[in-house]
Amino acid sequence: MPVGSPILRVDAQAKVTGKARYTDDLTMLGMRFAKYVRSPIAHGKVKRIDISKAAAYPGVDAVFTYEDVPGFLFPTAGHAYSLDPAKLDVADRYLLTNHVRHHGDAVAIVVARDQLTAEQAVELVEVEYDELPVITTAEQALAEDAYPLHPGGNLLKQHSIVTGDLERAFAESDLVLEGDYHTPIHQHCHMETVISYAYMEKEDHIIIVSSTQIPHIVRRVVATSLGIPWSHVCVIKPYLGGGFGCKQDVLEEPMCAFLTMKLGGIPVKIELTREECFTASRTRHSFDIKGKMGVSRDGTIKAYELDVKSNTGGYASHGHSIASAAANKIPYIYPRLAFGYKALTFYSNLPNAGAMRGYGAPQATFALESLVEEAAQKLGMDSVDFRLKNVAQLGDCNPVNKKEIKSCGITECLTRGREMFGWDKRRAACLAQSGPIRRGVGVACFSYGSNTYPAGVEVSGARLVMNQDATVNLQVSATEIGQGADTVFGQMAADVLCIPDTWVRTISTQDTDVSPFDPGAFASRQSYVVGPAILEAATLLKEKIVAHAALMSGQPARNLTIRDGKVVYISRPDYVLYEMPQVVMNAYYNQDQGTPFFAEASHKTRTNPPSFGCTFVEVEVDIPLCKVTIKDILNLHDSGRILNPQTAEGQVQGGMGMAIGGALFEEMLIDAKTGVVLNDNLLDYKFPTILDLPDLQCSFVDAHEPQSAFGNKSLGEPPIISPGPALRNAIWMATGVKIDELPITPKRLYEHLARAGLI
Repeated sequence: MPVGSPILRVDAQAKVTGKARYTDDLTMLGMRFAKYVRSPIAHGKVKRIDISKAAAYPGVDAVFTYEDVPGFLFPTAGHAYSLDPAKLDVADRYLLTNHVRHHGDAVAIVVARDQLTAEQAVELVEVEYDELPVITTAEQALAEDAYPLHPGGNLLKQHSIVTGDLERAFAESDLVLEGDYHTPIHQHCHMETVISYAYMEKEDHIIIVSSTQIPHIVRRVVATSLGIPWSHVCVIKPYLGGGFGCKQDVLEEPMCAFLTMKLGGIPVKIELTREECFTASRTRHSFDIKGKMGVSRDGTIKAYELDVKSNTGGYASHGHSIASAAANKIPYIYPRLAFGYKALTFYSNLPNAGAMRGYGAPQATFALESLVEEAAQKLGMDSVDFRLKNVAQLGDCNPVNKKEIKSCGITECLTRGREMFGWDKRRAACLAQSGPIRRGVGVACFSYGSNTYPAGVEVSGARLVMNQDATVNLQVSATEIGQGADTVFGQMAADVLCIPDTWVRTISTQDTDVSPFDPGAFASRQSYVVGPAILEAATLLKEKIVAHAALMSGQPARNLTIRDGKVVYISRPDYVLYEMPQVVMNAYYNQDQGTPFFAEASHKTRTNPPSFGCTFVEVEVDIPLCKVTIKDILNLHDSGRILNPQTAEGQVQGGMGMAIGGALFEEMLIDAKTGVVLNDNLLDYKFPTILDLPDLQCSFVDAHEPQSAFGNKSLGEPPIISPGPALRNAIWMATGVKIDELPITPKRLYEHLARAGLI
C-alpha cells in the first residue's frame, strides 16, 4: 500500500510476541559484566580509593579507577560533527573522574564474570571524599564566590536575540504582562534501560552493540574518548526499547570499548539499573523563565520576550543547545511581532541533563502559552479567538531565522478543534459554576521544526537491493526507536517503485561499517530528511528495472513503467508486459546483458519547515481533595501529509501521555542541600499509567509541505509540547488560581489553593 495508507507496523508482531531481539537478548561466549563504583555525594573530590578487596574477590577480572583511563576529554551530545571548531560540543568528561559533579558520578568500575559478582565487588571498593559545596540553583552557580565545577566556571554559555523594536513595541502596548515560570527535571523512563557491550574481532577493530539512537555519532565519540581512528570502531544497533532523547547521548559505549581493549578483546557488557538511569544517564533540563508580553486593546500581540535559565547538571552534554533551540522553534506560532529571547545554561550538581522529547520547546511553550492565556483573560477575549487573531499564516516569516512558512494549518487546527471539542458550549458551562468540584477548559498552541538545519548537518543515505524474487532490502542508518520509522521508510520505497509494501524489507539493525551514513533519530527529522534519499535511490532503481525490461522486450524505456509490481505500457497500464520476478531473474542471470539491481543515494537537506498544532482539554478539579481529573483531551496537528495514519496516531497518543505525565505527575525530587536524588525508582517517581490517562483523541490537518519529498513534516516530538500549558490554563479556569510551575501535583495544587483561601 502506498504512502498515506494505515498499514500495520512491520515490527509489530515481533515486538508483541517477544521475537524481537534487543541488546540484552544478544549474548556472547565468555561475556563479562561491569558495574560502576558511584559517588554517594553530589560534589567532592576523591581523597582515597582502595580497590584491593574488590580486585581479590573471586570472579573479578579487573578493577579500574580514574587513574587508569585515557586522558582524553570528550563530549557526549548526539550532534552531528561540525567542521567549525567553534560549533563543536563541549568536551568536559573523562571515562571516570576523581572530581564527582553529581550524585552517582563514576569513580571506578569492576569487571566480573557475572552481574552479581560485579555488584558484590563494587561494595568492597573503599572511597573517601573531600566534600565540596553543593550547587543546585542558578543563583548558587553564578555567584561570584561559587566553586567552579569545571575549569571555565559554572556558566556554560549564554546568548540573546532581539527582532524588531522590542522596547518600542512594549511602550506602545496597551497591556503589559509579566510572569515567572518553572519546568522541572524529568526522567525519560524508557522501557529498556541504558545497555551496551563491546568486543574486538581483531586488534584494531572494536565492535559495540548498543541501544542507541545515534550509531554513527557513537562511533566518532568512542574513538575520540580513546584517541583512536574513527574507522577502528564499529557500532551496531539492534531493536531499541525506547530512548526519547536519552539515547541521543553517547552513554556507556566508550567505557565498554575501553574495557574490551584492556581485557584483550573479550566481550564486556554494561547495563544500568533503573536507579542508575535516574542518577547517571540523562534528564530533561529544568527551565526558570521570566516572561513578558505586550498586547493592544484589540487583542494583537505586539511583543513578547523570554529570559531562560537552563540547568544542565554536572556536565555539558547537549548543553546550551536545548535553551538555544527553543528560540528558533517557538517564534513560528506568533510571528508578526517584536521578539526577545535571552538564555543562559549553567553547570550544577544535579544529574546530567541532555536531550529529551521536544528539546526545549515544552519548557518555553509552557511560559509562552501561559502568557498568551493571561493576555486573553485580561482583555476579556475568548482564548481561541485571541489565538486565531495572532497565529501564523501562510507566507509569514519566523522573526528569528527569517524563514518563510510555506505550509500552515494552525488556523484550521484551532477552528476544527473548537468544533470537535465543543469549545464554546463547554467554556460557557465552566464560566457559570461554583462549588467544591469545578470544571475548566484550556487550549494551547505549538510549533516545531522538522530537523536541525542550519544548526546541524542534515544528510542521509539510503541503499536498495532487489532480490531475485523481486523483493527489496532497504538499508538506512536512520534508527527505528519505536516511532514506526521502518514502516514508513518501506512505504516510501514501495510507493516510488510501484510495488506492494510487503515486498520491501527495511533492515532495522544499523551497522556503521556497512550502513549508509545518517546522524540518527532526533529532532523529529527522520521521515523528512531520509525521505529524499529514499526517493532518489528508489527512482534510480526503478529506472534500472524499466531499462532492463526495455532490453528484454525491445521496447523503448520511455514507453514502459511499473504498476503494482508489474512492468506495463504507460499507455496501456492494464496490459502486463512482465511480472517483476521475470525481469529480475533475467537481470541477474542473462549471460549477455544481465546485472543485479541495486541503487544508493544520499541527500543533503537544507530546509526545516515547522509543524503546527494545538491541544484542547477539559479538567475536573476536586478542590477539597486537590485532585485533577482529565475529562477530555484533543490534540490537533498540522504535520503535512500523514505518511501512515496508524503510526501517526500512535505517536500522538504516546506524546500526549508523556505530556500529561510532565504536567500533572512527574518530577525528580532532589535534596537542595545534598544534591541527592530522593525518588530514583519507578515506585517513587510517579508517571501516568493507563489508569491515569483519559481517552487520547487526535486529529490531523493535511497542509501539504511543498519542500518535502513526500509532503510531510515533523510529528515525533510535537505531541508533547502543548498539553502541559493547556492543562495549566484549564486548571486556572476551574479554580481561578494560576499555577506557573509544573507539575501540578496534588501537593502543589494544595499549596496554591490554600494560599487563595479555597481550602
